[in-house]
Amino acid sequence: MNEQAHRRPPKPYRRPKKDPVRILAFEALRAVDERDAYANLVLPPLLKKAREKDDFDGRDAALATELVYGTLRRQGTYDAIISACIDRPLREVDPPVLDVLALGAHQLLGTRIPTHAAVSASVELARVVLGDGRARFVNAVLRKISQDDLDTWLARVAPPYEDDAEDHLAVVHSHPRWVVSALWDSLGGPRAGIEDLLEADNERPEVTLVARPGRSTTGELFDVLGEESALPGRWSPYAVRLAEGGEPGAIEAVRDGRAGVQDEGSQLVAIALANAPLDGPDARWLDGCAGPGGKAALLGALAAQRGASLLASEKQPHRARLVERALAGNPGPYQVIAADGTRPPWREGSFDRVLVDVPCTGLGALRRRPEARWRRRPEDLEGFAPLQRGLLREALKAVRLGGVVGYATCSPHLAETRVVVDDVLKGRGGEAVEAELVDARPLMPGVPALGDGPDVQLWPHLHGTDAMYLALLRRTA
Repeated sequence: MNEQAHRRPPKPYRRPKKDPVRILAFEALRAVDERDAYANLVLPPLLKKAREKDDFDGRDAALATELVYGTLRRQGTYDAIISACIDRPLREVDPPVLDVLALGAHQLLGTRIPTHAAVSASVELARVVLGDGRARFVNAVLRKISQDDLDTWLARVAPPYEDDAEDHLAVVHSHPRWVVSALWDSLGGPRAGIEDLLEADNERPEVTLVARPGRSTTGELFDVLGEESALPGRWSPYAVRLAEGGEPGAIEAVRDGRAGVQDEGSQLVAIALANAPLDGPDARWLDGCAGPGGKAALLGALAAQRGASLLASEKQPHRARLVERALAGNPGPYQVIAADGTRPPWREGSFDRVLVDVPCTGLGALRRRPEARWRRRPEDLEGFAPLQRGLLREALKAVRLGGVVGYATCSPHLAETRVVVDDVLKGRGGEAVEAELVDARPLMPGVPALGDGPDVQLWPHLHGTDAMYLALLRRTA
């Protein structure tokens, strides 16, 4: 018998099975990587298109969402594990291959999907989007990863806490080291606090609604949603929290603008400014950085209840249009303009209350935009610094003597919060404006752990909100 007779016949070619859920997740990750897009903007249209097909249901949408956000949140951890399973630097692996590997790693280490299903589904995805050759590489790497659970891998790839605390936390909790350092500086305290914060950044945030006063009520939202689908807000009297799977777009009050989707931290910032003690008139309010319009809509509703008017200013015209949409139907007088708050068209001393929610690194909203942690760099702080100081200075000029300015930012980084306020009050790097800090803590009644004041820093792990910062300043001269 010759050698040919002993050889097995070649296996017939098998066309890879297309999995719409994992293909969609891969497409979303590719858009985030290639176009610097945000998952919360990329994913909804992809899901909408997929739902139009009969074979894509609500459970598929939930799985695709978990795969995308879970992979992005734990990207740093998965990169460290993948790197330990390959014989080349991670940077030499093609980004589409890394996306498939990270999706597979998340299914193996971050979900309850059975090991064999996670590996086989990821290899099939690789065959569809990468080809058979690279699918074999994916198969080999994922089989290595599947040999241990997440805790075992972390013990292997993360440096000991005692040797390098920040690097250990960075790998275990999937944050860049510089972000860990900055958050720890701002939070202070022992290891437990920073670990709780980093872990909270990796949890799926609740969807919170705001019933805009005078236009809707929390009771109306509860009536529509039912007790099983909604919970009261923790701190804001206008907040309603959706149970998992709730769809805000299905609520009539949200569709017509009487209510909106808004994190409770953002609600608290607007409410605190509106309730800050004020002597004299209270007729003209300004939102100096109004886009995309959530805080402006709440401020406009609160102003209308007092007979005050709101001017909402936003530099970018396309964002100003979003503000117009958010304010449409507001019962009180308002105006929306496209203007640069550092070169304002209004006269000094024109307003009684002013809010400036300044552009920032967004490190306080990493639960919602997990990819931002990998996109931001320490040098970005230098780019935002002049703008933040300029906006606060002009806001203090815009308010009358005795009027109040709220300086807010969705970042807990000290360079974007207390350092900015301190520099402006002391005239560092620009013209000094006489003002005094107002204690913001009493204006958030019932909210615990607000620190020593007079400013307020909210935290995901302590308050269930984004890490919003607020300083209130009263102009004195």
